[in-house]
Amino acid sequence: MQMKRIYLGFEFILLFFAIPLFLYLFPEIVFRPIAFLLPLVLLIFFYLYRAPGFKFMELLKLNIDRKIWFKNLLTIVITGILMLLSVWYFDPANLFNLPRMNLRLWFMLCIFYPLFSASIQEIIFKTFFFRRYRELFRSKTTLIIGSGISFGFMHIVYYSWISMSLSFFMGIYLAMVYEKTGSVLFITILHGIFGIMAFSFGLGQYFWLDMFEYINKF
Repeated sequence: MQMKRIYLGFEFILLFFAIPLFLYLFPEIVFRPIAFLLPLVLLIFFYLYRAPGFKFMELLKLNIDRKIWFKNLLTIVITGILMLLSVWYFDPANLFNLPRMNLRLWFMLCIFYPLFSASIQEIIFKTFFFRRYRELFRSKTTLIIGSGISFGFMHIVYYSWISMSLSFFMGIYLAMVYEKTGSVLFITILHGIFGIMAFSFGLGQYFWLDMFEYINKF
């Protein structure tokens, strides 16, 4: 049992800290990070496929109490207001930069970000993470913190403390919601909304390195 926890600890550090750090330190080596990360994502999905008792239909579970919907809606509204005010005060030149500069690109992002980015991230950092490393962390609190820290650190590849900090807090919050509801679809919806707000209000450049290049190109 002890050896298994040591192995899980090594695997956890490798997947969620060593690989993002490698991508951060040697971007010229990994020209296309998606080509580097796609096999890893496929391995995680294969693990879930082989996991005892797991069924992919679990990813569509959305049996959420009305009170939980309301609490999270309130959190979204408050977070959105804080985002908007922060960009308006600290970086007004970038307020609404993506929808203002390229409405079509912004509209496509609103559709595809929740479907392909937020969903995969939440399957990895919630469904996989909680199944695989619950034994490593043992308590709910440390599991949630571990998920938040690893999710925040993954964003080191965007070379910004802002993206890492915001991702850490969102990772903690979504991990708490997931632990309570067990619904990856629900937190994917939340993640998608938070992401759309960030890209809409002027924070997208912290989560998409060549966003301005695509704005001018697309």
